[in-house]
Amino acid sequence: MASADLVIGGVADGVPYLQDYFADSNRAVHKDPVQNYRLLYGRENHTHTVLGFSRDLETCDPNDRAITGSTMRVIWALHREDVGPSGTQYHGANRGRKSLRFLNPGTSTNIPPGTSIYDMRNVNVPVPDKDTTYWCQMFKMPEVQKKHHIIRIEPLIQKGHENLVHHILLYQCDSSLNQSELDFGHECYHPNMPDSFATCETVVFAWAIGGEGFSYPVHVGMSIGTDIDPVYVLMEVHFDNSALQTGVVDSSGLRLFYTPKLRTYDAGVIETGVWVSLYHMLPPGLQNFTSEGHCTQECLQEALESEMPSGVWVFSVLLHAHLAGRAIRTRHFRQQVELPPLASDDEFDFNFQEFQPLKPEHLILPGDSLITECIYNTKGRRNMTWGGLSTKDEMCLSYLLYYPRVNLARCESLPEITGQLKFIGVKDIQRPLTTWPFVIKSPKRYSNLSFTEAMDKFRWTKKRAKAFNEVVLKLPMNVRCSKVGMDEWSVQGMIVAPPKSKSTRAHTSLCSSGSESHCYCTMPYVFILVLLLIQNVHL
Repeated sequence: MASADLVIGGVADGVPYLQDYFADSNRAVHKDPVQNYRLLYGRENHTHTVLGFSRDLETCDPNDRAITGSTMRVIWALHREDVGPSGTQYHGANRGRKSLRFLNPGTSTNIPPGTSIYDMRNVNVPVPDKDTTYWCQMFKMPEVQKKHHIIRIEPLIQKGHENLVHHILLYQCDSSLNQSELDFGHECYHPNMPDSFATCETVVFAWAIGGEGFSYPVHVGMSIGTDIDPVYVLMEVHFDNSALQTGVVDSSGLRLFYTPKLRTYDAGVIETGVWVSLYHMLPPGLQNFTSEGHCTQECLQEALESEMPSGVWVFSVLLHAHLAGRAIRTRHFRQQVELPPLASDDEFDFNFQEFQPLKPEHLILPGDSLITECIYNTKGRRNMTWGGLSTKDEMCLSYLLYYPRVNLARCESLPEITGQLKFIGVKDIQRPLTTWPFVIKSPKRYSNLSFTEAMDKFRWTKKRAKAFNEVVLKLPMNVRCSKVGMDEWSVQGMIVAPPKSKSTRAHTSLCSSGSESHCYCTMPYVFILVLLLIQNVHL
């Protein structure tokens, strides 16, 4: 509640009231001398108090938080009594919090007549008492006699497991598999997992914690029923059991809504960002460490020129990172000029990840390039943070939903390892590479250590970590330009990072209408709104 932007209101003797307050750094509550919140309506019965109010997105009042398109942390509280002459009273335990994106237009929940439903659920999956488990189960898509479009997908999260199921991905698998593959699930990325799981490479849908159901725009749908559509899909569920609960059994999944009434375009998904790997390294002790994943102009030139020379339209983006993530944006470049970002979140919340519908949609042309930029906070960590699957590892990904569908599944990059090891003084590694992580040969202080152990042994300071970040951002990178399935476009291997426009890195903000011309509006880190529903009800 420290430094929060507050609005306090209620209905007293049938008359609604609302006032603008703020909390100082010591959590003391003060009435704001500039009243920027406007009461629209208020009503009360025996169970509820309802207040409607509004405010400019930017007020230039230092006691107000700017309302942006990023994630906003909202806290709320209520009290039995209305605000009297003596002022507000402490709310006690009647409080809560939630992350929201106020300016996210969301998607429609209207389901047209003639729409069918198909559920993909795990059945009594035993969740191990470890912090991270990925569980995979293969499903066959709905059997249809002609082409249909999936128009909406909803999460089916088992009640009480809302904080356990962190994300769900659907991958398209080899269409030549058979029904026997559907008989059982298995832990993903495990040495004993079925070989057929390895054919499931292309993401066709992604959901993450905090997100709700997603409806495709009225002119777009996910195609099923044709020769190039998914027949078998792998549902990957990430269980985040950080409390190490025992005896947990889960039956969560997804619900698909599909219809024979076709939309104009088939949707596709491009995974872009930092290729998930141990080569993605974050040193400890930094409040701001930046990683960049490049979808290069070479990849987009080859894939789009071959498939869709007129370009593709991105209509929604899911930004994804783990616990160290603080901000993410997907930057867009055309002929070395930076365009507005596809999506951004300056206040990323690991427990609130949902698709951001784009209005207007963004056109990506052959030869464009994208950079998924993630900012991390590792200040409280003592060792390196590695790219990987665990919640305690990190990712930096953007899932782009677009149309018309083309044969491009992944467009990612990874900084090459040699320059990262050179920074800590590594001179040679043991060859041939027979172990993973591979082992250092020289210098002597790292001899016979894996490269991960050597990185942890290095004495990291804030100054060294900053210098490492500068080095990593300039390193050549491995690029990945993948087709649907197991095939790749010819753009692979090591290339030099493309030049980037520096002029657009600074954030700008306009003051609200009516403000003085010399007013300077800052972009705050957090917007916290406390709504005290003051009412005389049984709690």
